[in-house]
Amino acid sequence: MKIAVLWSSPNTDGLTAAAKDQFLSGLQKTDAKIEEIHLNKLQIEHCEACGRGWGSCAVTGNFWKKDDFSNVYEKLVQADGIVLVSAVYWHDITECMKAFLDRLRRCETAHNHFLSGKRCILIACAGGTGLGAIECLHNMEETLKHMGMRAYDRIPVIRYNKEYMLPALVAAGEMYAERIVSGFDMQY
Repeated sequence: MKIAVLWSSPNTDGLTAAAKDQFLSGLQKTDAKIEEIHLNKLQIEHCEACGRGWGSCAVTGNFWKKDDFSNVYEKLVQADGIVLVSAVYWHDITECMKAFLDRLRRCETAHNHFLSGKRCILIACAGGTGLGAIECLHNMEETLKHMGMRAYDRIPVIRYNKEYMLPALVAAGEMYAERIVSGFDMQY
């Protein structure tokens, strides 16, 4: 079983990295083969909405620019499960995650459908007041719905709850891997 953990934050020692690490430690208790993908370390170009918004990615299912997008996309296609972990900026995902998901949505929704039915975990990490975490999770899920992917859990980690949420992420990672193997399904 393969699980891709896609995360985005410029801080490799902040709250988002800690949440990702806790979830990974739960996954590591299982037989999962884990692919950790740190979007901030990659070159992912923004969608240019070419062809009046319906450019080559929507027609052919791939993007014409040569960057790291196709490599990450293939890793998600090969994964049995996908975990998205993002810092929260302005009540939304990071710009790196947004650029990747915008392009992914164009390829998936209009042409490929390779990720349809994939079972996902969404984690949003907010400093400050934490008010944007829930809205960020909602936005992430709406993006996944366009591609036919399904969120199995939506986990907000904020300054207030990090003392109990970070340890809970270990159990969440372990349970997610077990549920992927058992075929657990939630229809909605």
